[in-house]
Amino acid sequence: MVAGAFSLVMALGPGVPSGTAAAVPEPSSSTIPLGDGYMGAGYLADAMSFTADTRQIEFGAEGSASTQATQAGIDVSHYQGTINWSSVKSAGIGFAYIKATESTTYKDPTFSANYLHAHQAKVIRGAYHFARPGLSSGAAQATYFAGNGGGWSRDNLTLPGMLDLEGGCSGKSVSAMRSWILDFSTTYRAKTGRDVVIYTGPSWWNTCTGGWSGMSARSPLFVAHWTGASSPSIPGGFPYWTFWQYTDSGSVGGVSGAVDRDRFSGDSGRLLALANNTL
Repeated sequence: MVAGAFSLVMALGPGVPSGTAAAVPEPSSSTIPLGDGYMGAGYLADAMSFTADTRQIEFGAEGSASTQATQAGIDVSHYQGTINWSSVKSAGIGFAYIKATESTTYKDPTFSANYLHAHQAKVIRGAYHFARPGLSSGAAQATYFAGNGGGWSRDNLTLPGMLDLEGGCSGKSVSAMRSWILDFSTTYRAKTGRDVVIYTGPSWWNTCTGGWSGMSARSPLFVAHWTGASSPSIPGGFPYWTFWQYTDSGSVGGVSGAVDRDRFSGDSGRLLALANNTL
């Protein structure tokens, strides 16, 4: 994150009520060229243009705000270049989400190597899909994702796939966006047997879905909130977070340059249970 970016986000304040579109123009996901999407690519634009939300995490079995029991993680794409996954593991990283696909035509060029080498280093990893709701249906994108890295197996090292939602509402109404997400989710579950993880920030979710609660019972939340605070703000409709991306400017052995840093809300046993679908 660039210097001062977080203070700019926080200065926005609570804004208009959760789920109500702000009076400023919506950021357009079309400004992110196809292939250039990654976790956090639209975060700042969404936070500046959409409804801000300062709701804090609610305490619960899945979402303790304590950092003592959390597991450290990262998320990566081709922007990180070649990664030494053995060094990542030695640096204390327990899990990673790795970019796989966008739309129905793009596969990240480093995905295959990252996914294999993370597995070999015994880093629990999952694949993610950068959503392009304006380009094709949720079912079509879920099918492409599941067939190009987003599959799942109970092998102690594979997390369910993740849907990255950010960077504007793609011209869709709240009801149309909800339908698109549900279409993706239903198709992904039919293809893999797992519920997809939802990555988003409060501003995007509250504006583009109206703070929808329709995914909270099926999808773990991976919340984006870049802050040094002990807990994140979370979108309307979700009672707690499961994963938290807390910075885009972390440093980890084995990765050159800045990398997103993440937390899982439980201990290593619960992370393994999520991976193996035994929660």
